[in-house]
Amino acid sequence: MTKVFKKTSGNGGLTLYLGKRDYVDHITGVDVIDGIVKLDTTDFGDRKVFIQLACAFRYGSEDLDVMGLCFRKDIWIKQVQLYPDGTKPPLSEMHETLMKKAGDNSYPFSFEIPNNLPCSVSLQPGPDDKGKACGVDFEVKTYLAKEKNNPDEKIEKKDTARLVVRKIQYAPTHVGAGPKADICKSFMMSDKPVHLEASMEKDLYFHGESIPIKIKINNESNKTVKNIKVTVDQTTDIVLYSADKYTKTVLTKEFGETVEASSTFEKTLSIVPTLSENKEKRGLALDGRLKDEDTNLASTTMLKTEIEKEVLGILVSYKIKINLMVAGGGLLGGLTASDVTVELPLNLMHPKPEE
Repeated sequence: MTKVFKKTSGNGGLTLYLGKRDYVDHITGVDVIDGIVKLDTTDFGDRKVFIQLACAFRYGSEDLDVMGLCFRKDIWIKQVQLYPDGTKPPLSEMHETLMKKAGDNSYPFSFEIPNNLPCSVSLQPGPDDKGKACGVDFEVKTYLAKEKNNPDEKIEKKDTARLVVRKIQYAPTHVGAGPKADICKSFMMSDKPVHLEASMEKDLYFHGESIPIKIKINNESNKTVKNIKVTVDQTTDIVLYSADKYTKTVLTKEFGETVEASSTFEKTLSIVPTLSENKEKRGLALDGRLKDEDTNLASTTMLKTEIEKEVLGILVSYKIKINLMVAGGGLLGGLTASDVTVELPLNLMHPKPEE
């Protein structure tokens, strides 16, 4: 039995039906949005029925719209006339299921989501922020209007029905070899260097999964490695008119390991970056949510290589930094202390659910 999502306009004349609200971006293409609108034309007069899919960047609360300020910027929008004289798409299984549910006077529609649109991402509000979270969302809306696109025509709220949907990505089934990075660093007042190598077994981890990082240290210097610090940074790239990029640390963990001068060390250190440790961080990117359901840190954005330059919206990436605190010896110990750092890319995603 298919679950049905439906929304009726305030005037009772339009009922929007969708069979699902999550549409998967398979990198090569995106699931098609198939739905129907059931009409009661009694009070339509000379107005027509339109259906639209819009991908928008929301950067403020809708409560402020009364001031005449628009806090929603459309990244992409497509509108189709449904009634009268609407174009009818080829009927899919989903259309037929929904039409059986809705009964007579049902008009089908289909939307294809272009590849270069971002996935649904919301930015975590601060503790005192009110209203809807900022971020990228997709909305299917049906409405009554005299003309398709007349900016001077006021469309009443009671003449619209809308449902927010999500564009999401799942981890690819093939997991590749993990990244590896190394560095050799020399120090003042030491003839020989410190070698640091860090590696991971695979190139992709699921949300909540423990991430083991293999650390190898060859300390040929006359200094002592006092501490190993691992951090995970989330970089959010907001690409609209100008690119705006910012980075927030989502995990910091210190391991009190000591590696004496002229000795080696090998160990696997495990970390788990989670949203629960970052609830207060304003502007952190999260996976898009419907209503107030639970969510998690935003998944890494996967892109087709040839469209990287065209994508708008919010792109998310992660990196792990492994930092050795190397203490100097002798009288100048504090002054000659130094850091040795390597970075590894991290892909964080959800597994594809079982069919």
